[in-house]
Amino acid sequence: MAGFGQGTRRHPRSRGRTWSRTGPDRATLGIIGVVCAVAGFFVLGIILGPVAIVCGWLAMGRTWSRSGPVPALIALALGAIDTLLAIIWLAGAAAPGSGMF
Repeated sequence: MAGFGQGTRRHPRSRGRTWSRTGPDRATLGIIGVVCAVAGFFVLGIILGPVAIVCGWLAMGRTWSRSGPVPALIALALGAIDTLLAIIWLAGAAAPGSGMF
């Protein structure tokens, strides 16, 4: 009985093509970081800002090199700005006299 994959048993795929990855690649992490950073300016900046920083850092290959991909660098910068603005906003909301009543 003939199969469709003739010769596949004699020449198996190389290990590099068949291993399973456990997470997204660097380009995807950079894009996820940029999306989180931009969304963090509008909602949940205290959460999405650090997420953008971590995604950008992982997309840069866990190094602070300048030759990293552009979306990763944008995610780092916007995530840091987003986190800083959220902390300032929370500190201002916690000041006396600026409460709801």
